[in-house]
Amino acid sequence: MKSIAADLLPYPSAEIRVGDFTQRYLDEGDGDETLLCVHGNPTWSFYYRGIIERFRDTHRVVAVDHLGCGRSDKPRRDQFGYTMADHRDNLVALIDQLDLKNITLIAHDWGGAIGLSSLVARRERFNRIVLLNTGAFPPPYVPKRIGVLRTPLLGSAAIRGLNLFAGPAVKMAMSRNQMSPDVARGLLAPYNNWANRVAVDSFVRDIPLSQNHPTYATLRQLEMDLPKLADLPSLLVWGMKDWCFNDRCLQHFQTVWPDAKTVEIADAGHYVIEDAPTETIDAIADFVSSASPS
Repeated sequence: MKSIAADLLPYPSAEIRVGDFTQRYLDEGDGDETLLCVHGNPTWSFYYRGIIERFRDTHRVVAVDHLGCGRSDKPRRDQFGYTMADHRDNLVALIDQLDLKNITLIAHDWGGAIGLSSLVARRERFNRIVLLNTGAFPPPYVPKRIGVLRTPLLGSAAIRGLNLFAGPAVKMAMSRNQMSPDVARGLLAPYNNWANRVAVDSFVRDIPLSQNHPTYATLRQLEMDLPKLADLPSLLVWGMKDWCFNDRCLQHFQTVWPDAKTVEIADAGHYVIEDAPTETIDAIADFVSSASPS
């Protein structure tokens, strides 16, 4: 399947079944090592098209679309839970069904928590970690502009009806550069109506604002597991103008993984691959070629 943004993302999607639904993913290239690219909210596998172009001749590159995102099915909330644990379980199922090995995790935004929790579940299959402006612990803060979108009824109306999360993100998640109209169109293509924005809204609602939220315990357990991953070669590439996953999140990872390599891009925003593609992808290429798998 390649119907969504096919002119900008010319790679056909493969698919697996997870429960009653179809989860789609890109699977390009070949090689002994796999780059597993895990997106956040409100992006999709399109965000990793530059990774595919750079590495498909030397690596297998797999870029997932979470349920509700990209080219994957978009079930209603009464059909699928849309929690971090649900997305983790789907990613583990994909890893198992494709029998992925020698994996370098590349993860951004919510993809960091989803990807790292999947790594914990399948530790023996992973060699390296690359994180891009993300978190893997209960949020130390929630920006007001996101918090207001948690308002019951009105928040969903804003996100799903008026597109006031994915739409503004193509501008607000950039700092150095203005996103081109084509790239913005590609990022927004799967989220073009109320029904298709169900996951965008659900990701926002899955941010735990208190210990009573069901995803708080999931993130807290992941936070406790992070030191166990310190032996894996790790790269942290951070757009330092990110107003959401800012330097506090970066410092958290640096504390638990003191040997991690860090590349700070001073004038890049949250969509660091889009804002600083050359620096980001070059840093990943240098890391993958030089970091010895544990």
